[in-house]
Amino acid sequence: MPQVYRTLRVAPTDNGVLSVVIDAPPMNLIGPELVRDLVRLLGALESGEETRVMVLESADPEYFVPHVDLTKVAEYTAEAAKAGGPEDASLGMLWHKLSELPVVTIAKIRGRARGAGSELALACDMRFAARENAILGQIEVGCGALPGAGGVQHLARLMGRGRAMEAILGSDDFGAELAERYGWINRALPDAELDAFVARLARRVASFPADAVRSAKRLLNELTMPGPDAIRADARRFRQLVVSDAAQDRTAALFAHGLQTRGPLELDLGDRLGTL
Repeated sequence: MPQVYRTLRVAPTDNGVLSVVIDAPPMNLIGPELVRDLVRLLGALESGEETRVMVLESADPEYFVPHVDLTKVAEYTAEAAKAGGPEDASLGMLWHKLSELPVVTIAKIRGRARGAGSELALACDMRFAARENAILGQIEVGCGALPGAGGVQHLARLMGRGRAMEAILGSDDFGAELAERYGWINRALPDAELDAFVARLARRVASFPADAVRSAKRLLNELTMPGPDAIRADARRFRQLVVSDAAQDRTAALFAHGLQTRGPLELDLGDRLGTL
């Protein structure tokens, strides 16, 4: 029986390529409904053979995934636990499951991918972004916490120590061109060329012998991926910091200025964190 999703638009697999569009109004915040759908999607991809490549994108041109819904942390964590059990009840371990799929995953980014939204993109095997409008950021330190869903692990490996320090401790927004230069994404492409480029790459990979593609992905993961214990440790530290007085005070100030609503604060969140 086909899966039914509330926050994802999942097209039929076409020559081995599956298109998944995040569509969770008003702005694609990570909440229980989106996490529930992602758990179902990953389960279907883990057990299926038809899909060889998945392309993940957003229906909202301003927001890929801006961050988690800070009013529903307990609820989305409970949904994440359904992918691996209570000991792995975290977005980090859910994103880690995404990275380990036998399917090749490509994030196609337009708009803002911050916090756990950036970490969702980082968990994909490749990332391509629109030069004119894609923005990436790890905002957690500016909010009084730290990236708890793989951001520290992935960015340190992709960028190196100094640049990862800049991205994570600075909590600022990175445009697509700078993100490409630092290694956050594979390439920044003109918006008008992004769809065709990703579609061609996805079809090309999907056309190759499946055993070769999956074996190569598995070996590259063994060389470059953080282990689950590191992901779990980051999640535990995030949970400790996010309930601290400092984090609660800064989050309250952000909500007072329009956090989690479509408006100037969310559009320019990286810049606004520096003036809070």
